[in-house]
Amino acid sequence: MINEVTHICFLGIGGIGMSALARYFHQRGASVFGYDRSASAITRQLRQEGIQVSHDDDPATLPVKPQLVVYTPAVPKTTALFEHFSRQGIPLRKRAEILGMISAGIPTIAVAGTHGKTTITAMLTHILKTAEVPCLAFLGGISVNYNTNFMGDPDPRWMIAEADEFDRSFLHLSPRLALISSLDPDHLDVYGSKAEMLESFREFVSRLPGSGVLISKKNIADFGKVSCSHYTYHGAEKADYYLEDIRIEEGRYHAGISGKLGIGHVALQHPGRHNLENALAAATLAHQAGISSAAILQGLVSFSGVKRRFEICLQTEQLVYVDDYAHHPEEIRACIRSARELWPGKKITGVFQPHLFSRTKDLAEEFAQSLAELDELVLLDIYPAREEPVPGIDAHFLLDLTDMERAEYCRRENLLSCLEKREIEVLITMGAGDIDRFPGPITETLKNKALDRQTLKGKK
Repeated sequence: MINEVTHICFLGIGGIGMSALARYFHQRGASVFGYDRSASAITRQLRQEGIQVSHDDDPATLPVKPQLVVYTPAVPKTTALFEHFSRQGIPLRKRAEILGMISAGIPTIAVAGTHGKTTITAMLTHILKTAEVPCLAFLGGISVNYNTNFMGDPDPRWMIAEADEFDRSFLHLSPRLALISSLDPDHLDVYGSKAEMLESFREFVSRLPGSGVLISKKNIADFGKVSCSHYTYHGAEKADYYLEDIRIEEGRYHAGISGKLGIGHVALQHPGRHNLENALAAATLAHQAGISSAAILQGLVSFSGVKRRFEICLQTEQLVYVDDYAHHPEEIRACIRSARELWPGKKITGVFQPHLFSRTKDLAEEFAQSLAELDELVLLDIYPAREEPVPGIDAHFLLDLTDMERAEYCRRENLLSCLEKREIEVLITMGAGDIDRFPGPITETLKNKALDRQTLKGKK
């Protein structure tokens, strides 16, 4: 019945997944409005597109009574709006449920895994757009090529969606094609153990029909008996789809794709060695979706990236500033190692904002090991998101575990002054919280610092 909804409210509309869904309903002509605790670049853009956004948790501010309310776990059920809708008997549905309802009516490509989902989904969408294949895409980040996280062609041949394992959300989807990129432990507050998490992924795989296709990175897990076709990919080993002849030239990664798909040479605009493997994953999905090798190549080489996925915000002869969404130890490690490959011999300074008390507690040793690959660390307070504090788990707890000589704690409000005092060669900001508000101010701070140096040199 969601196609008949004319008035819909989103609680947490500024979230990356929620805003994409809001744009979907707005495009379909529904009256869309929503609440979010604070203003952001996303809420400002939604307003510009004609979607009403309020930052006031007050039912009196509602423009009309909605027929449906979509919410995210990031919004507490104790908010006045949530309690108001509950009392009114208005249907309240999680974002994942609504996405699942849409998926049920359109052939769906679902991208799952604990890392890489957003980049792979954005790459695949761009490949399909390049091949002029109409699609409906819900992205977990802002595509640089299209400056949005949602694309909706009329009469789509495919729906492309991230299959989020948090809260077992991906079990609402009905995929025709599915990819699993990685299975490192995460969301243990939901699953309790990696074994339970893997069991949920097996259940996700079981949702594929016999005519469907499963694609997974080689050797990441035993998925048991799979009733549909199953292909593997890998960036360093032979598989059904694999990379070869990997090299770096003039700051860009180059490689060939072999196996069931033959592409002699791909030169990616989007930096980061891990993005080579993401590109292979997207190419594998596109090939299984019937896209030609020529269109796949054209899509990969013209892909400009996703905001906050190894996004180079500033690059001069003296310094480089990269912003990244990395919030898991393996993502942090991949980000740092890519920077070392691209800028060998440079000192790497990292600013990290841990995300969630539970994740910090569960993966503390792994975080300490990955952060220790930096030359210098600036550690911010833990971003709580939906969680209450956990006794003994804070930034100082993690800082002590890193056992680094050049590591310090910094309050969020003091970050810019902290960076002004440092000699920056390569700077990386990492995290999934409100550290995303800093790339603009940091870029300006570094530019001004560079100008001051030039002025001093000129005076001498």
